[in-house]
Amino acid sequence: MKAIQFLNRRLGLLLLGFAFLFQGSFGGLHAQIVTVKDGETRQVLQAVHLQSKDSLVFVQTDEEGQADISSFKGLREVEIIKTGYVKVILSYEKIALLNHVVLLSPIPLLLLNEIIISSSKPGQNKHAFPNHLVSIQQEDINFQSPQTAADLLGISGEVFIQKSQQAGGSPMIRGFSANKLLYIVDGVRMNTAIFRAGNIQNVISLDPFAIESAEILFGPGSVIYGSDAIGGVMNFNTLTPKTFDTTTVKGGIAARYSSANSEKTGHFDFSVGWKKWAILTSVSSYNFEDLTMGSHGPDDYLRNFYVKRIDSADHIVSNDHPQSQIPTAYSQINLMQKVRFTPVENWDFQYGFHYSETSEYSRYDRLTEVVSSGLPVYAVWNYGPQKWMMNLLTVTNYSNNLFYNKSAVRLSYQYFEESRIDRKFNNTRLRTQLEQVDVYTANMDFVKSLTKQTLFYGLEVLFNNVISTGEAININTLKPIPVSSRYPDSKWSSYAVYLQYQYQMAEKGILQAGMRYNMVKVNSDFSDHLDFYPFEFSTSIVNNNALTGDLGMSYPISKTWTVNSNLSTGFRAPNVDDMGKLFDFQQGDVVVPNPHLKPEYAYNVELSIIKKIGEIISLDATGFYTWIGNVMVRRDYRLNGRDSMMYEGEMCRTLAIQNAASGFVYGIDAGIEINPMRRLKFISRINYQMGKEEMDDGNYNSLRHAAPCFGITRISYQIYNFIFQFYAVYSAGLSYEKMNPEEQQKPSIYAKDENGYPYSPLWYTLNMKLMFRQKHFSITTGVENLTDQRYRPYSSGLTAPGRNFVIALKVNI
Repeated sequence: MKAIQFLNRRLGLLLLGFAFLFQGSFGGLHAQIVTVKDGETRQVLQAVHLQSKDSLVFVQTDEEGQADISSFKGLREVEIIKTGYVKVILSYEKIALLNHVVLLSPIPLLLLNEIIISSSKPGQNKHAFPNHLVSIQQEDINFQSPQTAADLLGISGEVFIQKSQQAGGSPMIRGFSANKLLYIVDGVRMNTAIFRAGNIQNVISLDPFAIESAEILFGPGSVIYGSDAIGGVMNFNTLTPKTFDTTTVKGGIAARYSSANSEKTGHFDFSVGWKKWAILTSVSSYNFEDLTMGSHGPDDYLRNFYVKRIDSADHIVSNDHPQSQIPTAYSQINLMQKVRFTPVENWDFQYGFHYSETSEYSRYDRLTEVVSSGLPVYAVWNYGPQKWMMNLLTVTNYSNNLFYNKSAVRLSYQYFEESRIDRKFNNTRLRTQLEQVDVYTANMDFVKSLTKQTLFYGLEVLFNNVISTGEAININTLKPIPVSSRYPDSKWSSYAVYLQYQYQMAEKGILQAGMRYNMVKVNSDFSDHLDFYPFEFSTSIVNNNALTGDLGMSYPISKTWTVNSNLSTGFRAPNVDDMGKLFDFQQGDVVVPNPHLKPEYAYNVELSIIKKIGEIISLDATGFYTWIGNVMVRRDYRLNGRDSMMYEGEMCRTLAIQNAASGFVYGIDAGIEINPMRRLKFISRINYQMGKEEMDDGNYNSLRHAAPCFGITRISYQIYNFIFQFYAVYSAGLSYEKMNPEEQQKPSIYAKDENGYPYSPLWYTLNMKLMFRQKHFSITTGVENLTDQRYRPYSSGLTAPGRNFVIALKVNI
């Protein structure tokens, strides 16, 4: 780790030295700043998209409503688009004649089909994208003020968030979760070779204060993004430093408090822009105390006791405040540093450094498990500090040559560190398993535009180096105890090329088709495990390849009807977690390695319809069906001909991840938006999915990560500098009979029905927010879960916050 920190310091000094050495050696890029305002209130508008007609060049206004449009010089058509406003098309010269101030006229209807995405792959807009896609802009983030990046995804109302502990948040999209979803940060995949099939919490490493926008792509995205993009892709774009004609300094501070967990959050960002250079610094600090649940709901969720070690012995301590979930407290720090260099008009160099680290935190759901006698299973079950670091160099070039109009090259290095610390109740052995992953990524993406055709193509190389260690001590004698690691030391690599083609049909319809070829290799060494377990192998080499494709169309039937359709395939190659993991799945069961896995394949079809009724109502609905084969699932497994083995001092049934099933999921995402008057909005979204998974006997049971029907309804009103919103969040329940067998075996995280079986009750919350904002200042207050409901989202081991008072302050300079 010291070597990594030393390398980062040296790289940072090298880049700064390069900045001062070459600042005057290239031709200047003279920034032209445009300011966009509301035509009625004259308030500046942030997150306004300005793009060329072919969408190859685009920028977005910042919190002061400003954007640098130097890259549009000479263009006759610059599209200026903002949700809820009439689109304006002006020439570069016309913008100059307006003194670089553009006024947009509000319209009484949010045009859902015109939201533009700032994809970190070469740009496409939403109405030219056949897949269902949702965009979350910075103004939405500022208003909702989410505590974590997982909560940020929940703003959309179309992503279900599961939590096993407060320091967590695992998205569920269309029946898929964890390593069947892909996380992208500034164009680089975040998924590693140890992303597991169970719920994961890696998304909390991202800082909501540093996110400029986020896009959620629903359904397979493997053509562009490769392995793991089966259920969807979550694309996070972080803040970008901006250049200016004269030296410009900007900054901001923010603070937030929440009563349900005594949250104390602080943030500041600082940026300086010159003609060719720009730097940006962002720092956030989070501190959360134990989370308090609501007053009205199942008593099964109450935390009646917790374990405390007193005088060298474990004691069960009665919780005087059973609504307090002890222990769930944790803290976190996020750092981001970016440097940008634009030597000439068509070249853009950006270096970004990201770092995130949490405190040690408990896995709350495992601490609530009890044996038949009522005693707790664990005295300690913690995750060690979760660390994530990324160094990213991005080089973008605009050119009108034979091969591309735009190219983007990304070189990145990521470091991940996570650990598990556990000790069973009345046991003196404290075990720590540590995982460290080095991830190297190289991406090259190109766009070539012709008259009515556009080619998107590129290649990607990935390399993961996994180091896993295990150690234990006797907490009384402090003597070491030999234990195995969680994973074998492994190397995971991927090589891919892709091509996507778009054709502009008559009447503005878009036809899109694409293909990707991917090779994946896993090389693992199990030698260290042989001292503990009777494996039949010491090493393994797994080679897999995959060919995926998509075909889609977006077609406006009329001014009020639009139809999008899409056929796509996706895949997920087995990673180190799938084929090499060794862990206790639950009491009496142990999962062992299986080096004979093949990729999962998904086949998806979807159809979207958007209908506008006058200037008041907009409706949209997307139906989908996804079939998945070669599904990797936990099943009974015989090791050396035996169905059990000794693990952690007890005889356990052996299981392994196997390509032993197929499955399917279908559903509908639907929404309605009504604007009865200019400043009043009503928006409601509902999501329904039904999934099935093949079992050993050939029958089908519920898909584990298919969430119950859920949705969100919002009523918003804006007047002058005030925005008020009242909203409801809700979810259907799930009976014991309809639950996946794995979920049926987790009684500690569910309520009990009249027969004593675990089930997930339906729930709802009522909430309200009020924001007052001026040019340099905003304050947001609100009350979440007004009626103080006690509820747990499906598959969660953590009970959600009760009545929660929130206040957030933000000051910009």
